[in-house]
Amino acid sequence: MRPPASVPSTRPPGPGPHAGSAVSVPPGDRAGRDRLPSLTGLRFWAALLVVLYHLSRQVGELPGLSEAVRYGRSGVTFFFVLSGFVLAWTYGGRRVPAPLFLWRRFARIWPLLAVTTALSVGAWLALGKEVSAKAVTASLLLIHAWAPDPVILRGGNPAAWSLSDEAWFYLLFPLLMALPAVRSARGRRWIAGGVCVAVVSAWLSGALIHDAGTRAWALDYLPLTRTAQFLLGVVTGLAVARGRRPPVGPWAAVALVAGWHLALVPWSRAVPDALWYSPYTASQLLATPLFALLVAAVARADLDGRPTGLGGRWATRLGQWSYAWYLIHEIVIRLWLGYAGGPAGPSGTAVVWSLVLLVSLALAAGAYHAVEHPLERWLRARGPGRRGPGARGPGERPAAEPTVPARR
Repeated sequence: MRPPASVPSTRPPGPGPHAGSAVSVPPGDRAGRDRLPSLTGLRFWAALLVVLYHLSRQVGELPGLSEAVRYGRSGVTFFFVLSGFVLAWTYGGRRVPAPLFLWRRFARIWPLLAVTTALSVGAWLALGKEVSAKAVTASLLLIHAWAPDPVILRGGNPAAWSLSDEAWFYLLFPLLMALPAVRSARGRRWIAGGVCVAVVSAWLSGALIHDAGTRAWALDYLPLTRTAQFLLGVVTGLAVARGRRPPVGPWAAVALVAGWHLALVPWSRAVPDALWYSPYTASQLLATPLFALLVAAVARADLDGRPTGLGGRWATRLGQWSYAWYLIHEIVIRLWLGYAGGPAGPSGTAVVWSLVLLVSLALAAGAYHAVEHPLERWLRARGPGRRGPGARGPGERPAAEPTVPARR
């Protein structure tokens, strides 16, 4: 999820693309189109929300903080929206052959997926757990989120399920860019409204699914259900690229997101997670428009040159590490609990939380610099449209494209 940067193409688009042709949309007024460093910094905070959620659920609760992050799994929704936004921003007004686009996405997400899946399998074996070869294969093929079987869904690296959703989004992206509704301002407004209706309808449909496990898979993991979040990110990215201004600023958008999560606290006390009308699923489905507003507001602030506190050197560096952090942190939690057991009392829990945060983030930094970034560059240089080591293909911006931390 590295933000975009480069000069917009002035080449007029050809006929509407399809999956076998090119990714393109009509160029708009995108003067001053620069990098959006605050979006990279924002990635860290979304990943932190997910990590704290897992620490609270798996290691132990800390008074007050655990309640606030009880539904931090909604960070996945943020990353799905962000993915659509940045891809639309990056490829808007450019013709990029679909094979080249898909190769870039493969180079971006798969190498680290493969390495962390191997680490996860090693952790399972070290703890004396059985490993399903079918689950590992499904994970590496990025099809595991389509299976309602928990073993398939989580049997490789449990944190990687959302990459299966991302792979589905990437296949759809060239087709989405060909839709007349996506290419027009009026159509994008209708799509945005339709997505808001769709996420509410999806949540309400949980009343029709009586088995809690099936309901969780259908509404939380299934790529088809999550497509609306990616689509809202796409139309939001195109709208901002064409000069549309969000109705609120970045800090008002942050306040809305924070307020939403705090409102889940009394709701969670009143309704058990196993019931369809609990905040368990609502937390991520109903947050979709709030996250789209947040991404748009932060991007607009960067374009206007307004400070956000999210685009500094260390903020963007932490954001760059967020994908690796997402894929690694659950492995660290699992090994700690397997060898050291659960902590005793709030003070012990706080110590374990701190150690896991520091160790997993340090490992993520190493993984980004030693595995993720160099392998992405290596693969890109050898894929379709290659021009040599480190070269960029037509219409590509340096360090432009996002990835999404996976499990939430």
